[in-house]
Amino acid sequence: MSLKEKITEDLTASMKAQNAFRTETLRSIRAEILKMDKSGMDREMNEEEELGLLNRQAKMRKESIEMFESAGRSDLVERETKQLEIINEYLPKQLSREEAEAIVDNEIKESGAAGAKDIGKVMGPVMKELKGKFDGKIIQEIVKSRLG
Repeated sequence: MSLKEKITEDLTASMKAQNAFRTETLRSIRAEILKMDKSGMDREMNEEEELGLLNRQAKMRKESIEMFESAGRSDLVERETKQLEIINEYLPKQLSREEAEAIVDNEIKESGAAGAKDIGKVMGPVMKELKGKFDGKIIQEIVKSRLG
């Protein structure tokens, strides 16, 4: 089942259950899917594009949470956090920091990276493997701490 079908099905169920908050969040995801559909693609989104769309939605919520926390708006932080939880239901299971560090360490060993100049050599393959499964900023921090 494609993401579009899953979101539409869950949106219908949410509307029937009269869960206004979940309905609103699913509608925002569905709007992004429809925007992608109308962007001139004459095909369905592939799994990688669906994952990218969901990751962008999650990233927007995380950035909003940071801004609202710094502004002291706990009411809005709570709202964005709940939306992020709903979006995360559709994303692949996230890896733990330890699992991500093990993958980074393995790639450093395999590539023979020795210092800061080899960060790019490690980041490419690691990001390809961890895309959607772990936060890219944290991966970058891990790689820099190992090689820097």
